[in-house]
Amino acid sequence: MKTILLAAAALAVAVLPATAADYQVKMLNKGAKGVMVFEPDLVKIQPGDTVTFVSTDAGHDAMSIPGMLPDGAQPFEGKIGKDVTVTFTQPGVYGVKCKPHYVMGMVALVVVGDPSSNLEAAKKVKNPGKAGKLFTELLGSL
Repeated sequence: MKTILLAAAALAVAVLPATAADYQVKMLNKGAKGVMVFEPDLVKIQPGDTVTFVSTDAGHDAMSIPGMLPDGAQPFEGKIGKDVTVTFTQPGVYGVKCKPHYVMGMVALVVVGDPSSNLEAAKKVKNPGKAGKLFTELLGSL
């Protein structure tokens, strides 16, 4: 009887749906924090979770920022006017930008699990214009 119960429990665990979560970040011409923004601009998730950067307004893309990725993480780059879905597997801090509006501060921060693996390195990355100010604020809030 005990063997049957253990087998049933193992089977139940095997057929449970995946626990990874899916998040959406909108790419907007105008949002709650002003013009040319990701909304939300800070997302805290767990390894294995997925974020879809949604092309809500035309003319935007989402791509990773060199130097603002944890070791072992793969860079990503979406196309202008298209949604891009990224599964984040490595814990740490990921900087995201909209290439055409980067200087205007269209950036976001994705924090996967514990940010400590690359937090200090991410803080040292030089970001132009308003992007630098926003990253200082976002990274400082962790």
